[in-house]
Amino acid sequence: VEAFLAQPKAPEAAQAPPAQAAPAAAPSPQTIAAQTPAPDSGQRTPLSRMRAAIGRRMVESKTTIPHFYVSAEVDMTEALAWRQRLNETAAAAGESYKVSVNDMIVKACGLALVKFPNLNVSYVNAPGGDMIEHHEEINISVAVALKEGLIGPVVRNVDTKSLGTVAREANDLVNRAREGKLLPNEVTGGTFTVSNLGPFGVSEFIGVITPPQAAILAVGSSAQQPAVVGGEIVIRDRMTITISADHRVTDGAEAAQFVGEVRRLLEHPLALAL
Repeated sequence: VEAFLAQPKAPEAAQAPPAQAAPAAAPSPQTIAAQTPAPDSGQRTPLSRMRAAIGRRMVESKTTIPHFYVSAEVDMTEALAWRQRLNETAAAAGESYKVSVNDMIVKACGLALVKFPNLNVSYVNAPGGDMIEHHEEINISVAVALKEGLIGPVVRNVDTKSLGTVAREANDLVNRAREGKLLPNEVTGGTFTVSNLGPFGVSEFIGVITPPQAAILAVGSSAQQPAVVGGEIVIRDRMTITISADHRVTDGAEAAQFVGEVRRLLEHPLALAL
């Protein structure tokens, strides 16, 4: 045994360093979401057809359209007073409709789009190269909130119609939208959208463009605020409007000019009756 232990030892083979495990890939947000345990209580309900359609269009919009936003404050004092006189005159003449603030905004947008037609377009992906489609008609979608979601009946050729005609058509479309009685061709063909959350007391917000349109005007509520007029502090009715526009077809300066034209028309409301 001692002789065996006294024998010289053979050199040990060099051992390779232990292999290092590759760093684990960072989990994707989708993986994290899938692994996150659901709450213990609650109820899942399937999306309605309308809610699912809205979701698809909004995802398409925010992932394919480079939005940018321009806001402006509008002095609505004269417009509100003129609207009241207009409705009183219409009632005395036996008219059954009333012009709403939203009708005035829709008409103002129709006239402004005549001056700024680059906002009345659609960006088109074509095999031979992307193009901009210029629409001959100015057809404005009026966003209407329903229990099931949002729908946009279309007032067509707004620029060529009187404010009274716009008011009558919009009132009819909105009422039938709430009753679920719109025809398919009454919710298609819009080239621009007006979304008004003013009746809900919202001061301002930004809208999501409805493809294939290139812009949407978001309208807040009108509220009395102090303002400087002629060097004096007075109380005026002011409202914030914000345009969301497709940066592929227009730029900030043009969007600002459009918003400025809408403001000018609303602050000089007689122009809406011409």
